[in-house]
Amino acid sequence: MTEQSMREAINDALTEELGRDESVYLIGQDIAKPGGSFGVTNGIYEEFGGDRVIDTPISEAAIVGSSAGAGLTGTRPVAEIMYADFMGLAVDQVMNQAGLFKYMFGGDVSVPMTVRTVNGGSAFNAAAQHSKSLHGLFMHMPGVRVVLATTPYDAKGLLKSAIRSDDPVLFFEHMELYNREGEVPENSYTLPLGEATVEREGNDVTVVATQKMAHYALDVAESLAGEISVEVVNPRTVKPLDTETLAESAKKTGRVVVADESVVQNGPAAYIAERIEEEAFYHLEAPVEILGVDDTPVPFSPPLADAVVPDADDIETAVRSMPRL
Repeated sequence: MTEQSMREAINDALTEELGRDESVYLIGQDIAKPGGSFGVTNGIYEEFGGDRVIDTPISEAAIVGSSAGAGLTGTRPVAEIMYADFMGLAVDQVMNQAGLFKYMFGGDVSVPMTVRTVNGGSAFNAAAQHSKSLHGLFMHMPGVRVVLATTPYDAKGLLKSAIRSDDPVLFFEHMELYNREGEVPENSYTLPLGEATVEREGNDVTVVATQKMAHYALDVAESLAGEISVEVVNPRTVKPLDTETLAESAKKTGRVVVADESVVQNGPAAYIAERIEEEAFYHLEAPVEILGVDDTPVPFSPPLADAVVPDADDIETAVRSMPRL
């Protein structure tokens, strides 16, 4: 094992897949010599050249739309969209094109396209147009998979699986986790899409948490150790969702908090809570608690952003509010 940042782990995954499969190529704004807005693709252009690492004009619709068409021809494009907020400009290419081609052509085609984009940004005060977490939007769209990178380990393994998938995959990284380090195997590996992981075992309360919220949950679990035993479950893939693992944890603890950085209304946390209550209802000691962003843009103001986006204190308060603890 070696220590890597998430940025380095994603860079390694892209480099390994480009070297393994000549049909893989990268496409996006400033991803070649500049290395991307967050430096994730640094050095890849120098190794593979402009035919495999392609800079584009500022057109998200063209980046994703051309990738969907290229996927139909047998290539495996990996498109980069700087911020999830900008995916609004490419939604039609996912919702009405890439996600539907397999259905429209009777299963005779596949669209092995991966779209990498970036969630979050409240702590960087990136303001309303650069701070949203929009994975829930794409959970509504048939024909696509939705993956959330949380640690360097799962970022690398899940991205390699996403690139090898024959379905369109929306791969959400997190702006505030790029520099966070963790252990990553030195050899090449993949992680299956659609499998959650228990990051920490516990007996009293389950916290189902995504991306940055998962790290907050682990901090809370550590701080409460000896007082409250907190189990932390990271879904990793929210479409398809590993309901079985979530429900088994809920049945064990009887109490569940779901923490996700997107809007609560009709959002991923609400869906996860519904699935848990459906599968584990008779084992629950209390309703599932949901933490997320209120129905408001993420403010530029640091104090207001802190008030809108959940943090470790909010998770701890929710855990302590569970009955019989």
